[in-house]
Amino acid sequence: MRLDSRSSGDKRGLFERLVEFLSPGPDTRAELIETLADAESRELIAPESRIMLEGVIRMADMIAGDVMVAAPRMDLLDIDAPYDELLEVVIETSHSRFPVYEGQRDNIIGILLAKDLLKLQRAPELNLRTLLRPAVFVPESKNLNELLRDFRSNRNHLAIVIDEFGNTAGLITIEDVLEEIVGEIEDEFDEIQGDQGIYTLADGSQRIAGDADISAVNSVLGVQLPDEAFDTIGGLVAHEHGRVPRRGETVEVGGLAFTVMLTRGGAVRWFKVSPVHREPGA
Repeated sequence: MRLDSRSSGDKRGLFERLVEFLSPGPDTRAELIETLADAESRELIAPESRIMLEGVIRMADMIAGDVMVAAPRMDLLDIDAPYDELLEVVIETSHSRFPVYEGQRDNIIGILLAKDLLKLQRAPELNLRTLLRPAVFVPESKNLNELLRDFRSNRNHLAIVIDEFGNTAGLITIEDVLEEIVGEIEDEFDEIQGDQGIYTLADGSQRIAGDADISAVNSVLGVQLPDEAFDTIGGLVAHEHGRVPRRGETVEVGGLAFTVMLTRGGAVRWFKVSPVHREPGA
């Protein structure tokens, strides 16, 4: 290896290239992630930057099937449903885009923007079919990096995921992909309660996985949540709420406030849990 600064058009200084020669960079993704963690510990990069960079690295190995909303949990609109019924679904789910099917749920014929549905209210003579946007279909094996690039270039925010037989496997949005970069954060927690999916935050609240066992939560938090009908926290909270809560929603169960931090595939991935504080006499 020549260290002559005039070689190969390398404009770095001799010292910089000597350091690189003596301390070569990481050769694997695992080593790269370790390097990022070391850079954070030395305060060369902020924790938030390290988390996002790790998300980008890990996303390179992920496919659409890993993060999609599974077909049974998709919120769909029936092309033949009356306007009031369509509006009820839009209001209840609060999505901005909906796959529309005809006949069977597997037969997706287009995408309806929630704002376009309002046009029917002002002009009932319009045919709903004329308001549909073309649906984009991608295979389960579609790499997330490629999918994100397609979303950006096509200005499309939703795609229908199909399996190897051409059947609808689920749907994926640009938000689902971006969550892999800025979503789950595990390193900011001070205490970990084994492998039970229960973490203690710096402010004393808990982060609890949606699939954590109710019995484990009762044991760690010293509470008595009912575990006769449901095994997991996610199932119990969804039952008490009447549906799976969305990100940012808070559900009170057994004197605890369960706030949804992250959802995945139509289910809650993480809750932030803290005691419900009530004013005296409330």
